[in-house]
Amino acid sequence: MEKKTITIYDVAREAAVSMATVSRVVNGNPNVKPATRKKVLEVIERLDYRPNAVARGLASKKTTTVGVIIPDVTNIYFSSLARGIDDVATMYKYNIILANSDSNSQKELQVLNTLLAKQVDGIIYMGNKISDELRSQLDHSKTPVILAGSVDPKEELGSVHIDYVAAVEEAVVDLINHGNQKVAFISGPMNEAINSDYRLKGYKNALAKKKIEYDPELVFETDYSYRAGEILWPAIVSAGATAAYVGDDELAAGVVNGAQDAGVAVPQKFEVITSNNSKITEIVRPKLSSITQPLYDIGAVSMRFLTKLMNKEEVIEKEVELPYGLIKRASTK
Repeated sequence: MEKKTITIYDVAREAAVSMATVSRVVNGNPNVKPATRKKVLEVIERLDYRPNAVARGLASKKTTTVGVIIPDVTNIYFSSLARGIDDVATMYKYNIILANSDSNSQKELQVLNTLLAKQVDGIIYMGNKISDELRSQLDHSKTPVILAGSVDPKEELGSVHIDYVAAVEEAVVDLINHGNQKVAFISGPMNEAINSDYRLKGYKNALAKKKIEYDPELVFETDYSYRAGEILWPAIVSAGATAAYVGDDELAAGVVNGAQDAGVAVPQKFEVITSNNSKITEIVRPKLSSITQPLYDIGAVSMRFLTKLMNKEEVIEKEVELPYGLIKRASTK
């Protein structure tokens, strides 16, 4: 036999109060007598009443739900950001709908439209490429959006990130200071502004600072995966690189293992600095030197930023830049 759905009307009838009183109890309104509140809560527990979030959202024009679009739910970098988002969302009593886009632009549009159809109050986007179609949909919806751990080259959307240019420059200068005249730049797709406009700029700045000529043969574009780094090793050798800055920790782990499988000692013969300081950097051997990012904080600050936009609070800066560092481990000398 199908279980009957308990409504606010059933609770009001059983407690002998108005539906408005039940609503006030459910929403924590203090204007309810303690005895009445106790009676209503007892009925709610006995009937196992669960308020209809959709109906409440229609009434208040808010669903207290936030959509989070994540390119790869298996990547530790993104899951670390998501943890910070979720904790702050819970603090501000928002629910999270996590949607995986597989870094596919068409799937991103589908995911976005699904989230908008669910009447989410705001969206946090973790992808590194904002297509014209995606931007158009976001503009049309008028739903507040924040980028977490990425940048908007058009500076139209709010974002939380580190100074990628300065961070990469510092990492590459460090590798050059170790005597490496040929440092490879290994990143994800160059159609992502974070790689082409920010990280690559930091790499070029480092070369210019150390008076080394930029060599496009040392720039490698691939995807963010362990396997991509592993199979890239022969090309890195052919380019004559003796060190590499890598734009993703899984990718860096693949590069290190590709080197060691070929009998090249890390860091004695080849040095690596990676980007995100996720758990992977301490799991692999040798442990990876890395730019440090406050991953949890980037997620947490992104969610707090979004709550301000959703509640129409004053926001002074569209970009929030958090501090970075450089931690030395066993993949560098």
